[in-house]
Amino acid sequence: MDRSFRYPTWLSWVKQLPDELIRSRPVLSVGYAWALVIGGEPEAAEDRLRDAERWLDIAADVRDRSEAPSVEMVVVDEEEFRSLPATIASARAYQAGALGDVPGTVKYARRALDLFPEDEYFERAVLAVFLGAAYWTSGDLEAAHRSIADVITGMQTAGDRPFAIGATYLTGDIRMAQGRLNEAALTYEQSLQLVRDQGEPAPDGTAELYVGLSELNRERDNLEAAAQYLLTSKELREQAGLQGYESPWCVAMARLQEARGDLEGALDLLREAERVHKRSPMPDVRPIAAMKTRIRVSQGKLTEPLDWARGRGLSVDDDLSYMREFEHVTLARVLIAQHRSDNAVRFMDEAMGLLERLLQAAEEGERMASVIEILVQQALAHEAQDDLPSALAPLERALTLAEPEGYVRIFVGEGEPVRNLLRHAAAGGIAGPYTRRLLSAFDKPAQPVSAPVPAAAVQLAEPLTPREVEILGLIADGMRNQEIADQLFISLATVKRHIASAYGKLGVSHRIEAIARANELNLL
Repeated sequence: MDRSFRYPTWLSWVKQLPDELIRSRPVLSVGYAWALVIGGEPEAAEDRLRDAERWLDIAADVRDRSEAPSVEMVVVDEEEFRSLPATIASARAYQAGALGDVPGTVKYARRALDLFPEDEYFERAVLAVFLGAAYWTSGDLEAAHRSIADVITGMQTAGDRPFAIGATYLTGDIRMAQGRLNEAALTYEQSLQLVRDQGEPAPDGTAELYVGLSELNRERDNLEAAAQYLLTSKELREQAGLQGYESPWCVAMARLQEARGDLEGALDLLREAERVHKRSPMPDVRPIAAMKTRIRVSQGKLTEPLDWARGRGLSVDDDLSYMREFEHVTLARVLIAQHRSDNAVRFMDEAMGLLERLLQAAEEGERMASVIEILVQQALAHEAQDDLPSALAPLERALTLAEPEGYVRIFVGEGEPVRNLLRHAAAGGIAGPYTRRLLSAFDKPAQPVSAPVPAAAVQLAEPLTPREVEILGLIADGMRNQEIADQLFISLATVKRHIASAYGKLGVSHRIEAIARANELNLL
């Protein structure tokens, strides 16, 4: 069950057992610890690991002194008990990775590799992935890719295609971070060919491949394909009964909704992603709170973004690291938006200085996706100061790097300021056909994602949001709250929050009143 990502079920079972029963069984204690760390509770696993380690110490002491222990240890599976030192080291490597402890991840992963026999292919492959994740967390993306790609090749040779397929999502994600979209696409397609060759049912890990393909197609502005890939991913997970790791799916759907112009819907999905997020050794390079902050900046709401930056302790003078790169670029966006709002020179000076440092760090780390984004932000910073000649220089470089890989949303997602810059670039003959293609992407009709807010809504003291109107429409269609949540890919709690907000604005207390009031205002 652990290997097929069904740990929530097993965890729900073991939590019902008496604590003293678990404490007396070191193999069960370590299994419990593994389920906890995989389930996103690395701190809770510590007591279980220590219980097992104490039994190992007692067992070693008994062997030395040939005396019976004062309390009884229960071992049902002798083979599992003998492998506990390796299993514990492996669990501690995962735990350290989930807590962001790179040296600890490396230390325990290497210890476990020394302890596991050479023919334990699966366990050794997992540990090699942990080491790859440690490289990734440190910002050495090429070393991370090489490490995980070697694991995939080894597992294919050993005949474990499901593991190889699941790990491919990681290598594709790394290639995306490196700005190598073409290689990411090839990686995903080659792995999907393995899935086709294997036949039904699709192995665990296939659903994640479709999430990666969705992200790739969203960036290239193939939004219909991106949506279809996410739907396929969701169906595969449901068919296989997989539990956990829904957060990346919610994030991908949120980014798709943002690309479609549904910012409130995107925020709902990010809140859901935050709720189900589980820490793991894989680096969290795009924190959900920072993604929410970017959307609020796009909405022109600057109070919350400034509070976020203060709460995170972010400063333009911070030491830079890959793990905080996304947050620091977000901080630069906040400062540029603040300058547009009140024309304060100091905000722009701080943003420009931070972006220059970020650009140098991203270039040194060969993280070209970040390089392109930072260059676009530099162009926008100059544009905000009405300095078009200075804005076109970083924009031209960004276009040169982005064109071979087919980037679109990294430009189009910035809205009218970038559109204005691209028009000047086109007039100046910069990246000719590519610039014109990007400009045409601005003219694509927005895809409907939620019910429009009728003009009558403004009669209310506080207008309903598009999402609230959409949910009222579904209520009017007779849908229950859970059905609405399933259709909109959000949690039941989020649906209830929107309903409560809509009721408050309409001045009603139940469904019948809400529908009647909404019809009276021509909202539905």
